Amino acid sequence: MAGAARKKRVGRYEVGRTIGQGTFAKVKFAVDSDTGAAVAMKVLDKDTILNHRMLHQIKREISIMKIVRHPNIVRLNEVLAGKTKIYIILELITGGELFDKIARQGKLRENEARKYFQQLIDAIDYCHSKGVYHRDLKPENLLLNSHGNLKVSDFGLSTLAQKGVGLLHTTCGTPNYVAPEVLSNNGYDGSAADVWSCGVILYVLMAGYLPFEENDLPTLYDKRITIEQIREDTWFKKTYVAIKSGEDETVDLDDVQAVFDNIEDKYVSEQVTHNDGGPLMMNAFEMITLSQGLDLSALFDRQQEFVKRQTRFVSRKPAKTIVATIEVVAESMGLKVHSQNYKLRLEGVSSNRMSPFAVVLQVFEVAPSLFMVDVRKVAVLQEPVHQDGKYNLETDRSFCEIRIAADGDMLALRDS
Repeated sequence: MAGAARKKRVGRYEVGRTIGQGTFAKVKFAVDSDTGAAVAMKVLDKDTILNHRMLHQIKREISIMKIVRHPNIVRLNEVLAGKTKIYIILELITGGELFDKIARQGKLRENEARKYFQQLIDAIDYCHSKGVYHRDLKPENLLLNSHGNLKVSDFGLSTLAQKGVGLLHTTCGTPNYVAPEVLSNNGYDGSAADVWSCGVILYVLMAGYLPFEENDLPTLYDKRITIEQIREDTWFKKTYVAIKSGEDETVDLDDVQAVFDNIEDKYVSEQVTHNDGGPLMMNAFEMITLSQGLDLSALFDRQQEFVKRQTRFVSRKPAKTIVATIEVVAESMGLKVHSQNYKLRLEGVSSNRMSPFAVVLQVFEVAPSLFMVDVRKVAVLQEPVHQDGKYNLETDRSFCEIRIAADGDMLALRDS
């Protein structure tokens, strides 16, 4: 074995691999050592939050997620503070984004689309009953759990209704899903704006592509509908079973405030144990989450072809050799390489010279002398490229294609 595996703990949680990464946060797989339950741990750097003046936004997001408790909303379990990091412990959702399902298979079957839409409407209606407006509803923010049920996520742009304030004025959201009045300077109703986004999502579910490519947008904008009208629609009511409303519980937000107070005795312990800096050990819980239906054969499949967005491969080469090989290949392709603790970030520009991309690779030890390399494209802070002025579902996710040689030991990247 190349070296002893590293183990990281935050409070009572054993922290594993990165399962998601955005501009300002990473999401880690973690296990509650007290209960054995797998969770998602969102990690935010305090300095980054302060430098980007995001303190108020993050506090609001956390507070809102504590308020909304519904079967179709990702649950926030607790919030922890380290000296330099904030840790948000979330329900682990393993089924991926609804966006990926649409991108993979195109339009959905009508009954399946209806089920997702019914669950979305139930969740958003509950949010509105709590005075919460999401403001960034889109398939990328709708997750699917292992049972195929929809979970609304990412409340980073959400807001709470304020007493005496009728209209919202902050322009936010994703252009192709945002209601037209949000882009004006006259204010907008948060509930109506969310319902508009739900309508666009339904169109994408049923058609497999976005609406509103016509030039005559004003007439389309006039066609509004409410949640009550949606629920009365014959199509919606088919097979619909109303679920019990979310939990009505007294929410204590004192711990949210404490997370952002610089009180030494409230810091959670953060520990990394290792002998000589070997790669992180991947435990059985994480290997299960990588598999489909608990079948681990795909993890050790060495005959992988082109895979978009994310892939992984195994190798019996020493971990240091794997890292060195990746560095040599990446540099030969003109990519900028950042490497630390068996984790690499490769940065470059797409073949059309219009959009930057970044790929993160991390080496994990899964057994003595057997290592897995997790490869994923990460978000780059840049507006999507729209060809011919039209939005394409695939354009915003033009991730690098990653080809793994059959022997699993050499890596080649090319822009898709």
